[in-house]
Amino acid sequence: MFIGHFAPAFVAAAVTPDRPRLGIYFLAAQLVDWAFFAFVLIGVEDLRIVPGITAMNPMDLYHMPYTHSLLGSAGFAAGFAVIVWLVTRDRAVGLLAGAVVLSHWLLDLLVHRPDLTLAGDPPKFGLGLWNYPAIEMPLELALTFGAMAFFISRTRGYVLPALVLALLLLALQAVNWFGPEPDEVTGALSYTGFFAFGLLTFAASWLGQKRRVKAQDGGLARKGGAV
Repeated sequence: MFIGHFAPAFVAAAVTPDRPRLGIYFLAAQLVDWAFFAFVLIGVEDLRIVPGITAMNPMDLYHMPYTHSLLGSAGFAAGFAVIVWLVTRDRAVGLLAGAVVLSHWLLDLLVHRPDLTLAGDPPKFGLGLWNYPAIEMPLELALTFGAMAFFISRTRGYVLPALVLALLLLALQAVNWFGPEPDEVTGALSYTGFFAFGLLTFAASWLGQKRRVKAQDGGLARKGGAV
């Protein structure tokens, strides 16, 4: 799961009144992967490359107790929710952001081999859709672009930023699926992840600034201070 993680971000932005805050939700969607790749760089968590370990992903994610346990993900979600609430002065936006962070673990559960934990120790969980590309690939595209269509249908504004973001999502997902597999774990793996997440978050922030939620649609969050 890569761009599929952004589906909850689109939904959260679509139900936030007036200003979609899509950049915040995109950051939330991949927050635990930002942390994971940072932890890999400093040796707190780890992975190894095992070609063929799944049909779609050669990464053996054997040690990630802090970012990809349900308890750890919940901790990141709670912390991020508080930060967003303090910055935006909007409690509901903070809660939505926290929910998007937590959705990462649930979506990973669909595709990972059993390498996710509840609190860092076995048993490990994962439904393994990475072994079934004919299911995983259309599912990920449907989740992402179905949620994006929902966001566009509930907002008004410029179309160009949406087209740019859609093309970036497709291009980076194509690289993820069809690009060369890494031979070993190096710092370049983390930096590549940071670049992809950052580029998509920047494009999402631009889109969010150019659109507004339609007044008749209402939303879940009350209007708060702009950031």
